Amino acid sequence: MIAQYILSVLLLGTLLYAWIEYRRSPVVGLCGAVAAIGGLYFVWAPSHATRLAEIVGIGRGVDLFIYVWVVISVLILLNLHLKLRAQMELITVLARELAIAKARAQPSTGSATPRRRNMVRSG
Repeated sequence: MIAQYILSVLLLGTLLYAWIEYRRSPVVGLCGAVAAIGGLYFVWAPSHATRLAEIVGIGRGVDLFIYVWVVISVLILLNLHLKLRAQMELITVLARELAIAKARAQPSTGSATPRRRNMVRSG
C-alpha cells in the first residue's frame, strides 16, 4: 500500500510536468499525460495490468511494463543520439563558416603564414 502512494505521488508529479510541458511541446505533454494517467490506473488496479499482460502473452503485468519501459528508453536514447549528432554537425558548419569569414576579413599580407607580433619581455 505504501508503494502505491509513493508511485502515485511520482506519477502525479509526472502529470504536472506533462501539463506544464504541453505549452512548449504538445506531443511530449500529451504522451507524458497519457503515460501518467495510465500508470495511475495500473498502480491502483494491478490485476488489470496482469490481465492485459496475459492477453498479449506475457505472464505478469509488471513484466509487460518493464518490457515497454525498455523499448521506450531505447527509442528515447536513439532520438537523443540523433539530435546530438545533428547539433555537432551544425557546430562544425558554423565553426567552418566563422573561420572562413575571419580569413576573408584579415588584410592580405602576401605570405602564406599570418604575421606574428613580436612581444618584448621584461625580465
